[in-house]
Amino acid sequence: MTKLAVTQLNSQNDIDQNFIEVEQLLKQAKIQQAELFVLPENFACFAAGKQAITAQRFDELKQRIEQLTFQYQIWIVAGTLPCPYRPNGEIVPDGRVRTVSLCVSPEGKTVARYDKIHLFDVQVADGIGGYQESAVFEPGDALVIAKTPFGNIGLMICYDLRFPELSLMLRAKGANILTAPAAFTYTTGQMHWKLLLQARAMDSQCQVLGSAQQGWHSNGKRQTWGHTLATQSQGKVLAEVSEEGSQLIVVPFDLEEQNKIREAMPLIQHRRLINL
Repeated sequence: MTKLAVTQLNSQNDIDQNFIEVEQLLKQAKIQQAELFVLPENFACFAAGKQAITAQRFDELKQRIEQLTFQYQIWIVAGTLPCPYRPNGEIVPDGRVRTVSLCVSPEGKTVARYDKIHLFDVQVADGIGGYQESAVFEPGDALVIAKTPFGNIGLMICYDLRFPELSLMLRAKGANILTAPAAFTYTTGQMHWKLLLQARAMDSQCQVLGSAQQGWHSNGKRQTWGHTLATQSQGKVLAEVSEEGSQLIVVPFDLEEQNKIREAMPLIQHRRLINL
């Protein structure tokens, strides 16, 4: 039996203060003997218009996470960081950056990098109204699995949750756990956050870990839903945060139990692709 820790943060524009909050939760996770620690989207800096500036510090922030994994001997899925270059080292053109989720081992080594595929270009009935991530970000184009001693992690980010084919492809590539660092708007989160996490678990028969931002950010300009949540491989909610601010949940993961669930209901083997 493995214990997995999933965080909720209220990150602001002070990177050092955000890292203090991260480390406090990390200490709690270690006390509870967690082997994985998942952070939300924009964990290091949540400030409107500062993605490009934060991206210039990508290598430094990546190193800080690597140091924490080594210091605390724990696996970390480092939510998201803006990055100015592609996985092959090419600079992202047009002044844009990429939204990157890293998986880092207890040896202090980054073992996987996922660049967010689906960008949030939508109209929302909230105080901001319109979101256009494609104006700031370049989408990734590759599925990523991180292999760990306790199971394979399929890396996802926020808006990816709305596309079931992504979770199914990650399952087909061997995923046991899906991580979903997020910063859902208060409006969309209230409607769909919990539903989407449960649905993706049911679709893929993976354990799903939704690490969320919560509260007001960017000097009161944006409100996120929070409600960090973890499901097991049938979609049952194992733990959910209902409080505000920085929080931590620790849930069990049993690979043997997951295998039994998949054997009893072999969804992947039963799938039929029909050309309409």
